[in-house]
Amino acid sequence: MGGAEEILLPPEILREILDHCRSLRPEEACGLVASDASGRPVAVIPVTNSLRSPVRYQMETREQFAAMKRIRNEGWSLFAIFHSHPLSDPIPSPTDIRQAFYPEAYMIIVGLEREPAVVRGYVVREGEVFERPLRTELSSSSGESPP
Repeated sequence: MGGAEEILLPPEILREILDHCRSLRPEEACGLVASDASGRPVAVIPVTNSLRSPVRYQMETREQFAAMKRIRNEGWSLFAIFHSHPLSDPIPSPTDIRQAFYPEAYMIIVGLEREPAVVRGYVVREGEVFERPLRTELSSSSGESPP
């Protein structure tokens, strides 16, 4: 990952992320996105937010471990870690930045404060945040895909 690359998501992957995040509102939702050998996202793996909080998330440890094991066993790679901000804009909080332990993975945040949801993508490296354009394969703009 270098430069100002785009985060390209298949529409069905974005839809799964949005559905999961909306289903847990008002709590923050979280999970992983896996990609195949070509780098194309192929799976959304929801993980329980063990904090069950509207303002913070922590992936349930056993589920996160199982999700990472599944990614390895399938021959996939970790593409992104996603979570929602049910009460605010999709901008990384200081906690999000401190807890970005996988610099090779994108951070995708879903803002659910209003509809339509706003989805933004980032790279976080050594405490620095770089926003990346997030698009679906069928659109040319950021944000939620068409129904």
